[in-house]
Amino acid sequence: MAIGFAARIGVALLALSLAAGARADDEQETPKPQPAATPTPSGQKGGAGRGNAATTPPPAEQHRLPPDSTTKQTLALPGRTLAFTATAGSIRLFDDKGEPQADIAYTSYQLDGTEKANRPVTFLFNGGPGASSAWLQLGDAGPWRLSIGGDGAVASASPDLLPNAETWLDFTDLVFIDPVGTGYSRFVASGEDVRKRFFSVDGDVSSIALVIRRWLEKYDRLLSPKFVAGESYGGIRGPKVVHNLQTQQGVGVRGLILVSPVLDFREYQGSSMLQYMTSLPTMAAVAREAKGPVTRNDLADVERYAQGEFLVDLVKGLADTEATTRLADKVAALTGIDQAVSRRLAGRFEVGEFRREFDRRNGKVTGRYDASVEGFDPYPDSSYFHFGDPSGDSLLAPLTSAAVDLTTRKLNWRPDGSYQLLSDTVNKAWDFGRGQNPAESVSQLRQILALDPKMKLLVGHGLFDLATPYFASKIILDQLPAFAGPVRVKLAVYPGGHMFYSRDGARQAFRSEVEGLMK
Repeated sequence: MAIGFAARIGVALLALSLAAGARADDEQETPKPQPAATPTPSGQKGGAGRGNAATTPPPAEQHRLPPDSTTKQTLALPGRTLAFTATAGSIRLFDDKGEPQADIAYTSYQLDGTEKANRPVTFLFNGGPGASSAWLQLGDAGPWRLSIGGDGAVASASPDLLPNAETWLDFTDLVFIDPVGTGYSRFVASGEDVRKRFFSVDGDVSSIALVIRRWLEKYDRLLSPKFVAGESYGGIRGPKVVHNLQTQQGVGVRGLILVSPVLDFREYQGSSMLQYMTSLPTMAAVAREAKGPVTRNDLADVERYAQGEFLVDLVKGLADTEATTRLADKVAALTGIDQAVSRRLAGRFEVGEFRREFDRRNGKVTGRYDASVEGFDPYPDSSYFHFGDPSGDSLLAPLTSAAVDLTTRKLNWRPDGSYQLLSDTVNKAWDFGRGQNPAESVSQLRQILALDPKMKLLVGHGLFDLATPYFASKIILDQLPAFAGPVRVKLAVYPGGHMFYSRDGARQAFRSEVEGLMK
């Protein structure tokens, strides 16, 4: 997922990163000799009572993931059959002293019978921070797909995987990466230092870039055209990972694909007035969707208003009562929210306020990931917000079950421990930036496009996404220099939410855009 990103911003970014020369090795390390363990006294739990010393494996080996599992697969799809090699496995990362740090799990799909030097390969990850890659793999691009819309978007839905007619495997090999703490990826080193390094903006980027480099080496794919795709917080990861690959790993990237990205946290928090401007077209889209189908073209008037009169009246502030009333009444008309409520809030709706007020008369709240989806407010009479996300929370159970079933049964890889679809522990521990400066990737986006004039960028968004509104990306992309014009940079917006690919039409259209980018 498509997953929400944290609202907290860390106090200091640890600029530690895995050195470019760090080793990643898939072979079993030779354990260092260990001191003999103290014999367990006879009669106590865990001992045989014979008095002979037991050997304890090194901590890194106690946590090691099983050897990679490679299987041959055949997928029957409309009009074609795909034969491919699937691998579920991991890459071990080391620090600059050669000490093992983490095992990063990946799932790769490589089409059989292709010339690898000319065959594109795409590396995909989700966001969070703390999200595994299951949303992109099982919702959009992978060979098998789980229905995550309509009847499939409930917690008790059957997690049955079906052949995905819209898989990207026709035109690119796929490698789905689960950052440490997500999926089956795990630390093999103990101590707080290693956790802080990986759970930071820069440390996370360095680890993912290194995994990509090592995968390319392992499968002899350094000559292949390479692409990177990231979703949600992947908008922060993506440009930074590409920049790291270009400048530290010696790996060129042909294109970057961002799905529902956040590119700059400053627009979503604190006193920033831009948060009201960037979310207004999405709120208006939700109101219009309630009356019938809506496309981005139908929102041209709202976009013009948001960038024009709305922003001018917003800047005037509450001291200008005439401007405030005018703004509040216009917002009420666009969103369908009661005029009295809009005036009370001065037309400045935070996401949580809009989600509750939009259909409060019926005791319902909208989704955050997809505000066109509604659910019951568990405490409709409360003065406080006590509700989850009806467009996201219900997907956790079927996606987790489907991911585990795919990995263990179809791909025959059986790690111990639990699969982490979405880790709250990772999210809460994340260090987002230096001081009070929120994380942003716009700087790296400019740098990677300037460094390689042939590299292209595709950004996909859903109209009804209040987690990462499409208009925020539009404003940012409009600020890029002329060298990053429409020929190289494209914004595509579809009816749908954060996981807009849950809708058949949007998934099909976005697949065509991705294929066009690669050709």
